[in-house]
Amino acid sequence: MEDDAPVIYGLEFQARALTPQTAETDAIRFLVGTQSLKYDNQIHIIDFDDENNIISKNVLLHQVGEIWHISASPADRGVLATCYNRTADSKVLTCAAVWRMPAELEPGGHESPEDAASPAHALELLCHLDHAARGSTACVVWEPAGPGGRVVSLADNHVLLWDLQESGSRAALASSASLEGKGQLKFTTGRWSPHHNCTQVATANDTAVRGWDTRTMSQIYCIENAHGQLVRDLDFNPNKQYYLASCGDDCRVKFWDTRNVSEPVKTLEEHSHWVWSVRYNHSHDQLVLTGSSDSRVVLSNMVSISSEPFGHLADDDDLSDQEERRPEEKSQEPPQDSVIATYEEHEDSVYAVDWSSADPWLFASLSYDGRLVINRVPRALKYHILL
Repeated sequence: MEDDAPVIYGLEFQARALTPQTAETDAIRFLVGTQSLKYDNQIHIIDFDDENNIISKNVLLHQVGEIWHISASPADRGVLATCYNRTADSKVLTCAAVWRMPAELEPGGHESPEDAASPAHALELLCHLDHAARGSTACVVWEPAGPGGRVVSLADNHVLLWDLQESGSRAALASSASLEGKGQLKFTTGRWSPHHNCTQVATANDTAVRGWDTRTMSQIYCIENAHGQLVRDLDFNPNKQYYLASCGDDCRVKFWDTRNVSEPVKTLEEHSHWVWSVRYNHSHDQLVLTGSSDSRVVLSNMVSISSEPFGHLADDDDLSDQEERRPEEKSQEPPQDSVIATYEEHEDSVYAVDWSSADPWLFASLSYDGRLVINRVPRALKYHILL
């Protein structure tokens, strides 16, 4: 059973920002933001034709500055948020804004990658998510469910909850919280949990991971030394409400149960340099992607801490009940955690990995030299999970 070859797309600028178009569940589409100091920056809309293995693209101009983070609205396909650098009074500030893509960018109206003369479209600015006194914005995360009207931005040591009003054209600061302590406290990344009625956000600063309740903007848990060095990325398990993955500069990926944060449930050490990105598969949470500045992408099968540890959906309570009722089944060995594949198509640091929102077996990775690689889960494993 031969697996499909990876599909590679090259951007002419350096890049580190990648997101699937979250609200698009039919077409396989990713958005990539560039980092250029000399030229106008761009957002590339990458469509992947799964049947013919062909990539097509549209280019949007993002003239305000280098893109450090990009996130797509989960409710509106045309809306996205970026964090970008701009220079003011000899200082570099990272700002955040919400944008709308042009309406004419419908599926099917794309240029082929070879068509270098394809026109670039302009983005429509909906609103800024900046607060002059709050410093530089590290990232913007959208509320996972609902109409797409709430976002959280992390600016220096502030967690800012915004209400997007009038179709996103106005952002009102609903509430905020600040990180108190010694030294220069700065958030590096954050993630909004899809569980608990979307009332929890996790943030990382330095080596710590914290949970926040968006209703009261109070801290609900803190993992003080989650990693030996800086925490780079977080992701929530979509099917197990208390499980959270983190990765960082200590080359490790750790999995946490937020009810007991004294030690990780599991630790992965498959990378030889900083791990920049970790992502759970949206449908099959045993599949975990990581990307690192060792230029490699690793796909792991973390079945023992997934929602399907025995090959079928079962939560912790069900399992303990079954074990009490049927002790003779305890001898049945659950599948073992393993590395499924290591992908080495990149030649530079891999800053972002993400799953397609339309196809659970397909993912993209982005390295700093502007190389976007689209890969698939090996067929043998796909059928093993499905059957």
